[in-house]
Amino acid sequence: MAEKSGGSKKLLWIMIVLVLLSSAGAAAAIYMVLDQRDGHSADEGTQPTAEREPPVFTRIDPFTVNLADDSYGSRLLYTGITLRVGNEESKAIIEEHMPQVRSRLLILLSGKQASELTSVEGKEQLAQAIISRLGVPLTENQPPLDLREVLFTEFIVQ
Repeated sequence: MAEKSGGSKKLLWIMIVLVLLSSAGAAAAIYMVLDQRDGHSADEGTQPTAEREPPVFTRIDPFTVNLADDSYGSRLLYTGITLRVGNEESKAIIEEHMPQVRSRLLILLSGKQASELTSVEGKEQLAQAIISRLGVPLTENQPPLDLREVLFTEFIVQ
């Protein structure tokens, strides 16, 4: 009988030690996670932060264009476009030459078929074509435009 109580005392001590070890392990893991979070915020505070420049947008008024005929006949596209440019100089050049910009866009869009423009891929290809078309200098001695993105703010094919 003495052996049974001695065995249960050993088992009790082993369980207490295991609980303490697992508690210590959990505490260490929590400390590491919290320390890692604090470390990131402290590192970010010591690093010099780059000054964030706001994006530069230039809006092109919405317009309607006849699309190339397809199996459904004559179709229309109503679209509004905003260009994201890299600097104020590019924005100023585009705004100064807006009639030329609109003319280039109308010529580009009128050659498209409705079936090309209704898919997401078609719109992405159109955006790249617009960047390419507007990348050609509008005047002599013009610095290159820094066109970053074409954003369709309105887009209806009918």
